[in-house]
Formats: sequence, structure tokens, C-alpha cells
Amino acid sequence: MNKILKLIGREKELFGDDIKTKSEELEQIVSSSSFLVIGGAGSIGQAVTKEIFKRNPKKLHVVDISENNMVELVRDIRSSFGYIDGEFATFALDIGSHEYDAFIKADGKYNYVLNLSALKHVRSEKDPFTLMRMIETNIFNTDKTLEQSIQNGTKKYFCVSTDKAANPANMMGASKRIMEMFVMRKSKQIDVSMARFANVAFSDGSLLHGFNQRIEKNQPIVAPNDIKRYFVTPQESGELCLMSCIFGENRDIFFPKLSENLHLITFADIAVKYLTEKGFEPYLCKDEDEARELAKTLPADGKWPCLFTASDTTGEKDFEEFFTDKEVLDMARFENLGVIKNEAIYDEERLNSFEKTIKGYIQNLSWTKEDIVKEFFTMIPDFGHKETGKYLDGKM
Repeated sequence: MNKILKLIGREKELFGDDIKTKSEELEQIVSSSSFLVIGGAGSIGQAVTKEIFKRNPKKLHVVDISENNMVELVRDIRSSFGYIDGEFATFALDIGSHEYDAFIKADGKYNYVLNLSALKHVRSEKDPFTLMRMIETNIFNTDKTLEQSIQNGTKKYFCVSTDKAANPANMMGASKRIMEMFVMRKSKQIDVSMARFANVAFSDGSLLHGFNQRIEKNQPIVAPNDIKRYFVTPQESGELCLMSCIFGENRDIFFPKLSENLHLITFADIAVKYLTEKGFEPYLCKDEDEARELAKTLPADGKWPCLFTASDTTGEKDFEEFFTDKEVLDMARFENLGVIKNEAIYDEERLNSFEKTIKGYIQNLSWTKEDIVKEFFTMIPDFGHKETGKYLDGKM
């Protein structure tokens, strides 16, 4: 934990005070409750699962599409925490599938359902097919699992949003903003809460996680030098989700308060800290070719080839924000957690039209990216999407 904190330029954990204050209450609630964690083998899902497991729940079921990540989660939990008195079981299922629906029909009785499944990459908007899967995963699967939770008498449904849903600039952020609207509609039938948070440092598939892969494969480290982001550790992401799930009132969205402990840092700055930690001196290259070539020789001299450039790809936001000036905040309830208070505001007609149109495209197996962008603009008229024609997959 401390090593990751150091790399993201911090000395102190974010939510320690709030976790400590609520410690007894958390233990009591978790140990007397049953949980379903959807998307529980991703980085945030694993972190949440561990936070629940170590507080001895009565029942903890974990579902994820990734069989391999699930195996690692179980090994990790057994190696770190051992066993619990209650039932702990994992299921390698796609939540959009008939098998998942059968799984829910067979039992489906949980006090708390936490949905961490998501397509989270900005790069997933590069083609119309992956983009449609993002809509299915982030919006429609959330709506479906919410409905199942209502039918099964679940006490509370939690799902992850993103800081990128506040004034979204990319399709991923916009999909989560639209998801929030669908969640608000169901909030009249079930208590819901969410969380928006920063980048999770070294999470699966993230740029920082990629640093580990580059070192392992003797490849250059590439990072933007103009984009600043807030970072939380994997454990902090788990704590934020659990706090929102257990203590969030209906429609609350939790987020980390900005403080001297949570500050903006560029990916390039983290890359330098990371390489220093590994015992290498960063060597700045002029282009991709030079970086690839020098990767063959430089590491032996204690130097690592780096390419730090300005970002010019579609969907990158210049700055991060957890809330907009139109949202009502409660900043007094917790020490380091802010809360966005929401009314059940949504446009029924718009939600129905969006769902009908998108599902029509799916049924016909035919749509374009422009078709989807148009629907997003209908849902979010001030959507700040700008197409540059360049995507992350086109870069090293």
C-alpha cells in the first residue's frame, strides 16, 4: 500500500479516519448481511470483495466474466485472509447471459448487491461494436441487475459511476452519466447509491499497470506529460465503494474530498517516480522508433527509454471533476468523503426512446458510431464530445 502511495505522490491514506469512525458499525452490518459482488474480479471488484470478506459476511457471492481473474482473487483471499464462517463462492458468468439469469433465479437473495462491472476504457469508443458492448455493459446490464434486485427484495443496490460522468467529454463518461439516469428511475423502487472516483493506481489495463508489463517485456515507457489526474489506491477504491454501499442514503453518490492528500499528478511524473523506484534513470527519447531501438541496450546501463508527449486522442478530458456546479453536496457528513445528494430526476420519455432505439440497432445487428453519438447527444444535450480521429490504439 505504502509503495503505491509513494508512487502517486502521497504519504497518507485517504479514508482512514472515516473507516476508523465507522469501524464497529461496518463490522456489525457486514457480518450480519449477505452480498453479491458483480464484476468482482476486476481491480475495484477485487478490492471491494476483500473489504467485505475480511469483515466476515454471512454470504458472499462473486460473479465475473473473467475466469482467470477469479482464480487469482480466490488465491489472493485465501493467502491473505484465509476463511470465513459464512458462505463464500465465485461464479464465472457473464451478467448479460441466460446462465446468469438462471443463477439469480436459483437464489438471488442478497441484502446488498454491488455492481462493479464496466467497460472503463476511453479507447473502447474507437469502433461502433465495442462501443455498443460498452452501452450493454454500463447501462442495460446495470438496469437489468437493478430490476432483478427489486424482484428479489434486495435492501440496497450499489454501482460504480466515474468522475468522467461529471460534464462528460468521452463516450465512456457519457455512458456512465446515462447509467446514473437509469439508476435514478429505479431508485423509486429500491435504495441505490453510487461512487465517482479518480483513476485507480495500477488497476488492470490502466496505463500505470502497463508500466509493469513494459518493464517485464523490456519495452519503452510511454506516458502523456500534459494530462493531470487524481489517483486512489486499489484498497481506497474498495473502501469508497463499501462506505457508499453501506452508509449511502437513497440516490447518494460518494466521491473523495479534495485535500492535501489528494492532488493532481501527471502520468509522466508517476513514470519517473516508478522508474526511480525500480532503480532506473529515465532517458527521454524523441520518437517511438528511437524508444524501441534503445530498449534493446539502455536498461543494461541502468537507464530506461521513455517517450513523454502531449495527448491528442479522442475523449481525453483536460481536467477531472467529481461533481458539477448544478449538483447539491453534503461535505459535512464524513471527514474525507463528499456526498452528492440527488432527487429522482429523469426524463421517462427520453430513457424509453434511448432504450428502444439502441435495442432496435442491436436486434437488426446494424448501427454506426454516428448513430450512437446522436443518441448520446439526445440524452445529454451539452455532451462535450470532440472527435479528433486519433485513438490510443494508434499509439505505442
